Amino acid sequence: MMTKIRCRGYRFPPEIIQQAIWPDVRFTLSFRDVEDLLAERGLLVFYETVRRRVNHFGRMVAADLRRRRSKPHAIWNLDEV
Repeated sequence: MMTKIRCRGYRFPPEIIQQAIWPDVRFTLSFRDVEDLLAERGLLVFYETVRRRVNHFGRMVAADLRRRRSKPHAIWNLDEV
């Protein structure tokens, strides 16, 4: 579960804003692609709104994704081919 962002005064709740920011940060999709993904889920959000939210909340979401990423281990196991 991602850490909750504080976004008082915005039209959409924090969960929807996080769902709009996450694909752009994680998969480097274009803002128009994110707009299409949200439209498939029934949310009418313009790409310019997605761009503004990524500019404002993107660093926080990216830091959370990096923090939750699994760390490499010191021991590696290789299977025989």
